Amino acid sequence: MTDREHPHQNGYVLLRQAIAPAWLNTLRAVFDAGVKPSGEWPVPRGIDWRHSQLDTDPTVQAVCRLPPLLAAVVELIGERFFLSQVEGREPLAGGGHQQLHRDLSAQRPGDTVNALVYLDDYGPENGATRIVPGSHRPAPGEPPFDFTDESRSVQLTGNAGDVLIFDADLIHAGSLNASGARRRTLLITYFSELLYSTHLETVSLRNIRMDTTERFDPADFAFGIVKSFI
Repeated sequence: MTDREHPHQNGYVLLRQAIAPAWLNTLRAVFDAGVKPSGEWPVPRGIDWRHSQLDTDPTVQAVCRLPPLLAAVVELIGERFFLSQVEGREPLAGGGHQQLHRDLSAQRPGDTVNALVYLDDYGPENGATRIVPGSHRPAPGEPPFDFTDESRSVQLTGNAGDVLIFDADLIHAGSLNASGARRRTLLITYFSELLYSTHLETVSLRNIRMDTTERFDPADFAFGIVKSFI
């Protein structure tokens, strides 16, 4: 199943059960093996989150290139792009709450797309993502968004294997993991090809080890289906 109606209007695509069940146990094991404490990252990470370095794992790399995922990125970014980063994140018990925010496009609207691959079932009790549909492109003259106002936010609920792909300007946030149940995710970032030089300037700060020279071209997509990448 796919929740992908009007991606440009809503600013996101939610792919239901996009990850093969046979891959999930492998991805969970890779996540757990790659966990590093905050002080071992070039830039300290949030203490109420678990962070995993896993970008060179072949199964993780295959997930980043899943045809439906790449097709959704094409719909949102609309031009040649590259895989910039992938890492693991999980809110700890009693942690993970974020205020609504935008990740922000690097230089211009639409040049950055993020994806969250859920490795565990997710919902309000274990800190599922909140989003504000349509908030990535404010209307002309619209007042600035009040990031403390939750009235338009939607709390996502779903199952391991779902993938959320969203414009970096879409307002979103993690939620409190009140139950302590595991909510492991892969956080993937795709950039427009025009941002490659900017990307290279921060590779070491983001602890990126994988090769980022591959390019994905909208011309290789037809009717939302990747013709050949894998």
